[in-house]
Parts: sequence; structure tokens; C-alpha cells
Amino acid sequence: MSLRLNRRVFMASAAACLAAPALTGRARAATSALTMQASWINDAEFTGYFLGLDQGYYAEAGLDLTYLSGGPDVIPESTIIAGRADLTLTSPDTTIKAIAEQGAPFKIIGTQYQKNPIGIVSLASNPIHEPKDLVGKTLAVPPVNVISVEAMLKMNGIDPASVNIVPYAYDPTPLIKGEIDASLDFTTNVPYTLDQAGAAATSFLLYDFGYTLFNDTVVVTEAVLAEKRDLLVAWLRASRKAWAENLADPTVWPPKFADSHFKGTGRTIENEVYFNSAQKPLIESPAGIFALTDDGIEKCLSALGAVGIVGTHEMFDTSLLAEI
Repeated sequence: MSLRLNRRVFMASAAACLAAPALTGRARAATSALTMQASWINDAEFTGYFLGLDQGYYAEAGLDLTYLSGGPDVIPESTIIAGRADLTLTSPDTTIKAIAEQGAPFKIIGTQYQKNPIGIVSLASNPIHEPKDLVGKTLAVPPVNVISVEAMLKMNGIDPASVNIVPYAYDPTPLIKGEIDASLDFTTNVPYTLDQAGAAATSFLLYDFGYTLFNDTVVVTEAVLAEKRDLLVAWLRASRKAWAENLADPTVWPPKFADSHFKGTGRTIENEVYFNSAQKPLIESPAGIFALTDDGIEKCLSALGAVGIVGTHEMFDTSLLAEI
């Protein structure tokens, strides 16, 4: 868990510079190679892509998709700059900061999470339901995320000095022991960890209180966008189909991957089912999975502006989604 959160440097510096299985009984179009770089190790965050691979949806869309797992030493943007992958999942803060400050040739063409899963986690026995409940309390926050939390507090009329913000060591033990009142963490996973330790948890999203970021945005270079546009549209179409099937019942697919995609991760399938279920409302959108609505983009840019990252609508390309 510690490594997982550590790679999610939400407001950190910008990034530095299997072919699909054979199909039986299915029509298969001529395939074209495409490589996807995931943002983290194999867990429920990527269940939709695993489903698409195993069910042959990418092959049916004419794609020979190679899926690259991420990890603590993987900087997603670096893989597409180096040409090791065609598309990647990352966070809009690092991507937009890289475009704005370094002139990185990136475009955001979709987003997996309409709402960022990061939030404030507390114990049900000492609940913190909203930002005002943090006044006078001790909140553990990874140092790279303090600016984000302070921005959220200010958005809600709360003086950051009224909250005792301490460093977070990526360990829920202090919360369980009552040494802190809350921590900044992933609401899709950490409550499960706490529950397994016998401590029921509650949480709220920063997104729901003004810090309105996307997460796992789909990012490509301008060159790949120009050269492989049709393949990217096909990837979005197949991925949307796979995610919709996965989220129709989030309990179904994680157990199917126990001996394949999730093997050796050290996490239980029950944990993956919890994660998959918790992320469902954060991914689904009336405009369709991966949607980039004008309102959503504006909210994302506004939140980034609150922490000094200046982005524009031109950093997003919504035209591919219009084709799926």
C-alpha cells in the first residue's frame, strides 16, 4: 500500500523526459500494434483493460494491444516520450504542469476517473465527514500533497492553520491507534485495509468539496495522436465496452483474474472486489466512460489553478471520444 500511494504524487513535479490472446469462434480483423502503459501495478484499478484483453475486445477492434504494468519506478509520461508506449494513464496535474512549464507535447484524450479517488479517511468511531470537521484535528498528509489539501480547505472557508497537518508515512497504523484523526489516502482501497484491521472507516473525496480533479487521464503525444488516431479511437471504443461490462457487476471479474493478472500481488481478491466496487461511481458518467465534458475540464483546470498550475482547454482533445 505504501508504494502505491507514494507513486501518486498528486501535485509533484512533472514527469521526466501479450499481444492479445488468440480468439476462438470470433471474427477477427487485421490487427495493428498499440502499446498501453498502466500507471501502477496490476490491481482493480485496471480491471476493465484486463477484461478487454481476455475477452478479445481489443482484437475485435483491430488492435494487437500490449499492456505494460506500472510500478513505483515507472513514470508514465516518460514511457510515451521515449516511445516505449503509445498511450498512458496518469494524473492531470503532472501532465498539464509538464505541458505548461516544459512544453511537453502531450494531449489528454480521455479520463478513466471522472472523480479523483483521493480523499480524507477517518475512523467511524471518530468520524470526519466534511472539511469543517477537520478544524482542531490532526490530519496526516504526504508532503507532496499538502498544497492540495490546503487549497481544498481554503475553498471551503477554512484556515489551513486551524488544522494540524503532519507528514503521512503511508501507514494506517497511527490512525488505528488514535495518534492522528484522519489521513489523506485512496478512498477506493484504504477503508478496506482498515476494516481488515478491525477498524471501520469513513471517508470523503476532495473532489466533492471543490478540489475537482480527474485521475488516470489517457495521455498521448501529439505525434502518436497524428499517426495513430484510428487506433486510439479503437482503443477507447474497446476499453469503454470492457469497462461498462466490468462495472455492470463489480464483483464478477476480479475473481476471474486471481490466477492471471492479479497473481502474486500480495492482495486478496476480496480487496480487489472492494476496490472495483468503490471505483464504479467515480468512473461512470452520463456522457460515457472516459468522457471529457466541457464542465469537467473546466472544473479540473479550476482546481489546478488553485495550486498554481495553469492549463487550458487546448491541452485536451475531445474529438476522439466523439467518434466512439
